[in-house]
Amino acid sequence: MAFLPCVFTVNKHKPWIETSYHGVITENMDTVLLDPPLVALDKDAPVPYAGEICAFKIYGQDAPFEAVVLNRTSGEGVLRASSPVDCESQKEYTFIIQAYDCGAGPSGADWKKSHKAVVHIQVDDVNEFSPVFRESLYKASVTEGKIYDSILQVEAWDQDCSPQYSQICNYEIVTSGTPFAIDRNGNIRNTERLSYDKQQSYKIMVTAFDCGQKRAKEDVAVHIEVKPVCKPGWQGWNKRVDYEPGTGSKQLFPKMHLETCDGPLSGVKVMVELQTNHIGKGCDRETYSEKSLQKLCGAASGSTDLLPAPSPSTNWTASLLTDSGRDSDLIYRFDGRQAANVPDHVVPQNLTDQFTVATWMKHGPSPGLRAEKETLLCNSDKTEMNRHHYSLYVHNCRLVFLLRRDFTQVDTFRPAEFHWKLEQICDKEWHYYVINVEFPAVTLFVDGVTYEPYLVTDDWPIHASKIDTQLTVGACWQGQITSALSVYNSPEPLCVATPRFTQYFHGSLSGLTIRPGRIETQKVISCLQACKEGLDINSLESLAKDIKFHFNPAQSVLVVEGEDVDSINTAMTKVSYINSRQFPTAGLRRLHITTTVQCFGEDTCLSIPDIKAVVMVLPPSEPRITIIGSNRLVRPASDLRGPLGVAPFKELHITSTVMKGDSFGGCECRDMFFLTTVQPGVMEVMHNLDYCDVLVIGEELNPDRESLEIHHSALLGKHLDATNSTSGISIYGVDSMAHYEQALRQVRYRNWRPATLSERRFRLTCSELNGRYTSNEFNLEVSVLHHSAPVEHVNHMAAQPQYMRPVHHPLMIHSLNSHIPAPPAATVVIVVCIAALVVIVVIGVYRIHATHQEGSRDEEEEVKDPEVDWNNSALTITVNPMEVTLNVGAKSVIFIGLKSRNNQTQWDAKPGLRC
Repeated sequence: MAFLPCVFTVNKHKPWIETSYHGVITENMDTVLLDPPLVALDKDAPVPYAGEICAFKIYGQDAPFEAVVLNRTSGEGVLRASSPVDCESQKEYTFIIQAYDCGAGPSGADWKKSHKAVVHIQVDDVNEFSPVFRESLYKASVTEGKIYDSILQVEAWDQDCSPQYSQICNYEIVTSGTPFAIDRNGNIRNTERLSYDKQQSYKIMVTAFDCGQKRAKEDVAVHIEVKPVCKPGWQGWNKRVDYEPGTGSKQLFPKMHLETCDGPLSGVKVMVELQTNHIGKGCDRETYSEKSLQKLCGAASGSTDLLPAPSPSTNWTASLLTDSGRDSDLIYRFDGRQAANVPDHVVPQNLTDQFTVATWMKHGPSPGLRAEKETLLCNSDKTEMNRHHYSLYVHNCRLVFLLRRDFTQVDTFRPAEFHWKLEQICDKEWHYYVINVEFPAVTLFVDGVTYEPYLVTDDWPIHASKIDTQLTVGACWQGQITSALSVYNSPEPLCVATPRFTQYFHGSLSGLTIRPGRIETQKVISCLQACKEGLDINSLESLAKDIKFHFNPAQSVLVVEGEDVDSINTAMTKVSYINSRQFPTAGLRRLHITTTVQCFGEDTCLSIPDIKAVVMVLPPSEPRITIIGSNRLVRPASDLRGPLGVAPFKELHITSTVMKGDSFGGCECRDMFFLTTVQPGVMEVMHNLDYCDVLVIGEELNPDRESLEIHHSALLGKHLDATNSTSGISIYGVDSMAHYEQALRQVRYRNWRPATLSERRFRLTCSELNGRYTSNEFNLEVSVLHHSAPVEHVNHMAAQPQYMRPVHHPLMIHSLNSHIPAPPAATVVIVVCIAALVVIVVIGVYRIHATHQEGSRDEEEEVKDPEVDWNNSALTITVNPMEVTLNVGAKSVIFIGLKSRNNQTQWDAKPGLRC
């Protein structure tokens, strides 16, 4: 047996590799390019095993690489990725590599390894991501008229790891035709000056590119708002504010604030002015008559209205010009050619040492360098002479009151002319003037403010004479004179041929009154001229402590002062408009706001433009005043002769309604075979009246035999007064409709010789706000019942008043030509009904006789109790126990019933009808 020899290889040397390697791998690839290449050498070569390279081993933390031997003899190897490599996760890797030989034999025993070599691997990036903007929307604002280097900067980023692909190299505006440009850094600028009036905002789209020219996946929107140039002033206010009557106080500027352009301020002063000069007499005041207003304000009675509304009894103002369209405000306009002589029976004969002259006046500057006197009121000699006993006139924008006493009253040199120089006299605005005379002291009130005369001149009293005087309004009456005597204060020629007017007034007057024997109190004067509209401040307690404010007496001017802009803004939101009238004058009220701003160390630093706005007072719902009641009264002649007469308006009722809503107006609701139209609702309202006039229709009253009057006791406890004449009676004063009803029911008509009188007719009308709203004309006829003339008296208590829906009772329908024969029982019923009718007739005649016998006792009871209803209508009997039908030929006759009125018995039977 033969044996092979054993070969023993000695592994003397360890492998050798480079000390360091640098490699590059492209992400998502597996091959690494090393420099130098991966080669291991062994000095034991070419000895098998010992000179061969069997492996490369990598040492490192989670290095995703592996080394593979390509040739054991040459020692060549390759480095490759064992798993995908992502540059965005890790850009570089560093690890250790060693080479191993194959050992001393096939078993690999006694293997040796090389020294450790450091491997640096860099991962090359791939442009796999698109740029992304950091914001989804960019916003900016610019001020008009400026060129900006950079309005705002947009920014995009890229997830790629390399500078080449991760950097944004370019931005671009996608929207075409915009006045904007963008640079490489994303800065957006405007290429031209922007105008707020032309366009207030812009929307542009922007995209981005990385350095690999990869475009952003989504473009971004940029909103640029154009702001006007910062101008100091008020913002957030409305040019028009609507005011609905009856809503109380309404805020004028709920969102208004002051823009100061960030300027440092030390104080703000705001003045709010409500301009109402075109409304009525300077503002919205009550438009009641002068007498009614004086009664309402508690003024003493006894004043004489020298400019009343024209009427048959006050006809001296009929020729004067009136200013129409003033919401029932009675205004007389004088153009230098009109004047009126007040009748002698109207003029107060003795003014005494205490009296009051009051008027509303609107007057402007007189033309010319030396203006003539303009007389409002003048009491002068009617004939023969031209002496002015007292007068009120304007001369060179000075108000002068002349008062010359008679020698019978005083015989010494005394004050005679009182002069006031005020801006109000010629400012072309309405003012209320009151002159209180407590001789020798004279005080002037203008809009409730007291003014003492700046000049008082004395004169001798007037010599007593028997010449009558003439009181004139709008001029002064110049009577004939026969000598060239010195006439006090008369610029006219001393000798005139005929009496005439002179010193005409140019302006407007209203409510000119004179009250002898008493002066007016400050409280009454303030009430008579008080405005019912003005400015107000809501929630005073919520204002800041540094806020100061004050109103003028009419509350048409408000001044607000503060140190902090926020406090001023809060205060201005509280400013409101209020109108306390139930029926205010509709139309515009102008608002004017002026603002002064102070800065530290300076008087004024910012100029705040004025604000002009309007308050629109909407028209109120117009009331419909309705008078209802009996329109015919039949009374025996003996009642008219009685000490109390008759009360014609005993059953009177006064109501007022307004239309409520219009939501159902014109709607037609169909249901089965019925068509129903729903009308707008009617709502009853309560308000005051200022007069009710009862006028006689036909011949005027004859004072020798008849009268129409009201007892003074019927007006006690009410703000009412009354005057009567042969034309009728007038009850006036601002009071409730209920009080007017009570007073009118106490009006008595008497006629102590009614033998020739058959009837008297009256017409009643009532008014609110001096005729602005008037009632219907309620006509009443009083018929006199004489013994030989029985007259039917209509029972008005059963009459249906207006606005009440009549109640219809169901009716049974019967044929006019019935061919069905009546059963025998019907004949019995007919006989019974006829018998019942006969009995009722007998009872009715007896009742009429009894009523006539009790007439005298009723008159005595009426004298004892005036409140008892004198309208004792006779018996009304309606018989309809069942349908009573009598067949007469082919017709059916139905008995309506029996009526008895004042000694008259009447049967009604109509064919084919049923009661």
